This record gives sequence, C-alpha cells and structure tokens, in this order.
Amino acid sequence: MPLVILALGIVLLFVLIIAFKLNAFLSLIISSIFVGLFQGMEPLSVVKSIESGLGGTLGHLAVIIGLGAIFGKIISEGGGANRIARTLLDKFGQKKVDWAICLASFVLGVILFWEVAFMLLIPIVYTVAVEAKVKLLKVGIPFLAATSITHCFLPPHPGPTAISGVLEANLGLVLAYGLILAVPATILFGPLFSRFYKNWNIEIPDHLVSKQEFNMKEVPSFITSILVTLSPVIFILIGVIVEFTSPVDSVVYKVFTFIGNADIALLIAVFIALYVFGLHKKRKSISQLMKIVETALVSMGGIIFIIGGGGAFKQVIIDSGMADYIAHFTSDWNISPYVLGWIIAAIIRLAVGSATVTVLTTAGIMLPILMATGSSPELMVLAIGSASIAWAPPSDVSFWFTKEYFNLTLGQTVKMVCVMFTLLAIYGLLGVMALSTFIG
Repeated sequence: MPLVILALGIVLLFVLIIAFKLNAFLSLIISSIFVGLFQGMEPLSVVKSIESGLGGTLGHLAVIIGLGAIFGKIISEGGGANRIARTLLDKFGQKKVDWAICLASFVLGVILFWEVAFMLLIPIVYTVAVEAKVKLLKVGIPFLAATSITHCFLPPHPGPTAISGVLEANLGLVLAYGLILAVPATILFGPLFSRFYKNWNIEIPDHLVSKQEFNMKEVPSFITSILVTLSPVIFILIGVIVEFTSPVDSVVYKVFTFIGNADIALLIAVFIALYVFGLHKKRKSISQLMKIVETALVSMGGIIFIIGGGGAFKQVIIDSGMADYIAHFTSDWNISPYVLGWIIAAIIRLAVGSATVTVLTTAGIMLPILMATGSSPELMVLAIGSASIAWAPPSDVSFWFTKEYFNLTLGQTVKMVCVMFTLLAIYGLLGVMALSTFIG
C-alpha cells in the first residue's frame, strides 16, 4: 500500500503541472500533503516534514546555487565563458565540441558534488552552444552524462566514497572497477546518446546566458579564465588532500578543510572572479558588478523554490517510513547479492528521491548480507551506486535542475533525463554482473 500511495502522489504531481498548469512548487507542496496524509501521518507532522525538507534541502543547496549563479554570471558577463568556449572550439572544432565538454565534465565530476559541478559548468555549456551554433542538448547531454556517471562509479566522489566506508570496500579497487564501467558509459550516454535528441529545438533560457559581444583583446586569457573557473575545484581538492594527510587538531587541517568546504570555496572564487573579470584593469566598476550579482540572484529565485519543493516531497516520503517498509519488504528475497542490492537501492531511490538516503540506507541493509555471502564489497559499491541514480524521480534535485536549466517541459524531462538515468542504472548492474564473473 505505501508504494501505491507514492505512485498516486507522483501521478497527482504530474497531473497538477501538466493538466492544470499549476506552478511546480505549488504542485510539489500539494503532492507532499497528499502522500503524507494517506500514509497515515498526523496533519501537523506533514507540515513539519515539508518545512524540514524544504529547509534542509535549501540549507545545503541555496548557498551553492546562489554563489554558483553569481560566479557563473560574472565569468559569463566578463567574457571568461566566451574565451573558454572559443578556445575549445579552436582546439576541438565544431563537430567535436561535445566530446570536449564531456571530457571536462568527467574530470570535474570526479571530485565535486553533482550540484557544484553542474553550477560551475552550465555557463560554459550555454556559451559553447551559442558560439558553436549547435543545439543545447548536443553539448548539454554529454555534460549531464559525464557528471552523473562519476557520481555513480568513481571515488573520491562523495557517493561511492560513502558507500565504500559503510561496506569497508577498498577505495582503490572501487576506483579501478569504476573506471572500467565509467569510461564506456560516458561515451555511450554522452555524445552518442545525444544523437537521439538531435531534433529537439531547446532554447537556452534568456536570463541565464549572456548575449553580450566581447572585444577579445580586453578579455582575460584562456589560462586566466580557466584557472578562475577551476579555482573552487582547486580549493576543494586541497581541502580533501589535507583532510587525509594532516592531524585533525592541526592549524593546517582546520584552515584548509574550511577553505575546501564547497560553500567557502565558491565564496572565495566569487571574489576572485569579481577582481579578475571586473575590478582588474577597471573592466567593470563595483556598481556594475553588483548589478550582475543582483541579476544572477533574481534569476535563481524560482529555481530555488522548485528545488526546495522537491526536498519537501522527499522528506515527507522519508518521514512516512517508506525506506523501512522497503527494507522489510525485500528482506527475504533469495537472489544474487548484487542484484538484490541494486533492486533495493532502485526502489528506495524511486520512493525517497535522495541519492544520499538511497546509498546509505541500502548499504546498511546489505552489509550483513555481504558479510554472509562473501561477495565483493567493491562490486556492491558499484551496484548500489548505479541504482542510486535510477529514475531521476521528481523528489530529487536532479529532475528539477535539468528541467529548469535545460528549459525542458515536464514530458521532455521524463523522456530525456529519466530515460537516461534509468538506462545508466541498468548498464551499471549489467557491468557489475559481468565483472563478478571474473572477480567473484
């Protein structure tokens, strides 16, 4: 019955948006109330879950979205994204620019949270599409695929790393096995998969791309532009290295793990961008820069609330006990441990949306099974990680990020994003089963 109620809640969400043309945020709140009440939650408990989910999601993402929007807008309005786009076009050519974006997204995706990588790269994706005169999805799909695939398979990305910690898997082996699956997947679901959508004429949202013409002699060089763009990545990477190499109580540890926090890294990067693309050589005045900042924040208002609504929907599902119900429901299934782990993760992913909740819940369920069967913990990490991306349900931020930034309709989001992520999850399971024939 809980799964039926969840399914009805998702149907209600789609009906409200498509048939009644209701705003996505309002639709998510109404669907959250529906699911909570029919799951037997007290009315005020439903309200508290909505508030907790919205606040908890935005507490993590609002800073990243806001700072990421400012950072991207400054680089875009300062000509940095244009400089990077033109250089990529010169090096790779118009026909192979999708491969260039795919490679850049893959490298950055390995060490960054999915949302951070998305916010850092989306201005460059837009500008490359404009400069190369190609459709948005030609470069957008390779970008989305590469950042999402690293999320499934490759430590030190937080997802696979978290599962490895619970299952006591060897991170080096997880990385090695993950690369065997990730590289072909990136090619398959990136530049090749985008060809299925070559006839989709998706317009880049006007408020998210710069239409300004630049005198390239006045724009910072490619090296400068790329270093500024990568500055938050560099800070985060330094923080990760120090975290694993320095004593916890040392000054070095405290300073660099603070700087390496994603929020702080983006904040520092914003001020670097303000100087390089504005104040340096008096390219822009402080008042002009602050107008860019205001424009960036205003453009994010609707997106932030929609993503918060998705968080509210997710939290109601979690608080209703859906994950516990699924764990009990699947406890007696007698199948391959890898298949079981994948199925449990896929069901929890569909039910609660959050990939983080999915991987941690599933890893806890599978740990005793893994110990009893003697299966490879490294392959179990990959099985659970691949399933954690399945479906891209409307209770997860990935659904709304891609819908809003790719300017898709609800139907288009399902046909492209949900299909891609589900096929990727199935690919992951097949890859794990193939590897298990050699590894055990």
